[in-house]
Amino acid sequence: MARIAGVDLPPNKRVEVGLTYIFGVGSSLSKKIISSARINPDTKVKDLKEDEVLRLREAIKDYRVEGDLRKDISTDIKRLMDIGTYRGSRHRRGLPARGQRTRTNARTKRGKRKTVGAGKKKEIRE
Repeated sequence: MARIAGVDLPPNKRVEVGLTYIFGVGSSLSKKIISSARINPDTKVKDLKEDEVLRLREAIKDYRVEGDLRKDISTDIKRLMDIGTYRGSRHRRGLPARGQRTRTNARTKRGKRKTVGAGKKKEIRE
């Protein structure tokens, strides 16, 4: 099993797809990394040789991925909140920050529906 940037790549997938399991690596960056490491994109992860894995690790070092990228994103959001921007206030309140509507939709960002009132009425027994 290949472990790159602290992530175990799935063994039965192609290298091109397997690299996208790393945070910050999408399909286009995956293709760039594979071409710079001179690896066939159709190779399965389990069939990679040790020198190919080392070449992939070296190629990925040029990009900001996983922990470094997560840390950068969180510091950027924290900076927005500290300087009091509109986007920062949306992040603080847990609402969409890019102009999406919230009257309907936005369930992913806002969470489960919160009902106001009693909700379901209890049955009256006699």
